[in-house]
Amino acid sequence: MADEIFVSPKKHGRIMALLSGRGSNFIKIHDAVRAGDIDAEIVLVFSNKEDAPGLRIARERGLETLFLNSKLYPDKEEYDREIIRETRRREIDLICLAGYMKVLTPSFCDAFKHRIMNIHPALLPSFPGLHVQQKAIDWGVRFSGCTVHFVAAEVDMGPIILQAAVPILRDDTEESLSARILIEEHKIYPEAVRLYFEGKIEVHGRRVFIRE
Repeated sequence: MADEIFVSPKKHGRIMALLSGRGSNFIKIHDAVRAGDIDAEIVLVFSNKEDAPGLRIARERGLETLFLNSKLYPDKEEYDREIIRETRRREIDLICLAGYMKVLTPSFCDAFKHRIMNIHPALLPSFPGLHVQQKAIDWGVRFSGCTVHFVAAEVDMGPIILQAAVPILRDDTEESLSARILIEEHKIYPEAVRLYFEGKIEVHGRRVFIRE
């Protein structure tokens, strides 16, 4: 059976950012939007945390924000169904996870296949999950880095869009390595979003190709 082929749309896009903290990658994406580097607009910034600094920053930038309290929903599925409803109501083209610390349900991932991006602070498929900078140091790998990927039901295992490598230094700590990786995250995440709305991302099964 031939691989499914997906090509990102060439259009002025509508973005929704999901975050649980400051959302520094959301800020960099919005900076690129305001600079005209990304042909899109951020129409909603959502958080599962009412006091997330990223919501305050979004409001200061004149963006619409939304908080939903997960404790008011009977289960994770119903919580995600409500987010799906809010997303569809705003006709969102691309969802960008920017430090969103909840695992999306399979139904959420399926509803927006190839329309959800995430940034992960490791070179996937190595070191999925949490505290991956320390894991890279503990394993003694020579390079770590970051990965922009499409989100799938299996955590941190969606098709890889862009990656950037960062050397691990002899005296690195989790904090120092994280800081250097974050610099690269801020470069490749806006670039991936730019490519998406220029219609240059092509997915063949698990493999992503950047179209000329």
